[in-house]
Amino acid sequence: MVVGFIGLGVMGVPMASNLLSAGHELVVHRVKERSQRLLEQGAVAADSPRAVAERSEIVVLMLPDTPDVDAVLFGEDGVAAGLATGSLVVDMSSISPVETVEFARRIAEAGSDYVDAPVSGGEVGARDAALTIFVGGEDGPVARAMPLLEAMGQRITHIGGVGAGQTAKVANQVIVAQTIQAVAEGLALARAAGVDPAVVRESLTGGFASSRILELHGQRMLDDAFDPGFRIRLHRKDLALAQQAARHHGVSLPGTETVAGQMDAALQRDLGELDHSALIRLIGGEDA
Repeated sequence: MVVGFIGLGVMGVPMASNLLSAGHELVVHRVKERSQRLLEQGAVAADSPRAVAERSEIVVLMLPDTPDVDAVLFGEDGVAAGLATGSLVVDMSSISPVETVEFARRIAEAGSDYVDAPVSGGEVGARDAALTIFVGGEDGPVARAMPLLEAMGQRITHIGGVGAGQTAKVANQVIVAQTIQAVAEGLALARAAGVDPAVVRESLTGGFASSRILELHGQRMLDDAFDPGFRIRLHRKDLALAQQAARHHGVSLPGTETVAGQMDAALQRDLGELDHSALIRLIGGEDA
């Protein structure tokens, strides 16, 4: 299968590499030093998103944000202009669920299908082809995309129609953000009370408060080790997507608003490039 891949960043390069390893032909755009190895693996470079689409059966996107996807799809020399009838766009970026539905409508008008498939698992998951993938789209296009998704991920769930994958990813980010905040507050309270937070964390792993975040991010907080796995700046972007979706659907997300405010405060203190577990630095008078 000839696959186009646009978005060769920290996540995109290993994801594209895994597609090549699975035997797919790959057409890429904007090859830089980090992505040079894809050409060595056999990928072919094209000079525009349109050119990528013209040479591909399926085009995969892995871009930073909603405006980037909009520009790559519908801008000058964009993907939409190069799609042959019956092509498929698989957007693996984490973007607005609301805008995703509109993008899919416009791609359908051009005679092609659209699947949203945002991921969780970070750079390590991308490298190891172990990503969790949340999939939205109609059954036929999803089935067509599945061999590609299986080359990049392990836990792949077809959530529902177009936009459902992005909605699930946003829900994931809402839950993760509030759980990190809860762990930070619990450990900060223990420390302020003169109780060893490491012992408190260990005791909590046997009860209902136990979670991967308590285990992993809690340890980061204890070690004051905030080299980024997932940056506060990027998580704040995801919460903005949740806030947009909540407004669109008339839902109140008070906990999300609170943590978004904490992240805004972190950005004001120039903590945005730290791991999101660094939210503990905003509690109890802690500072960078």
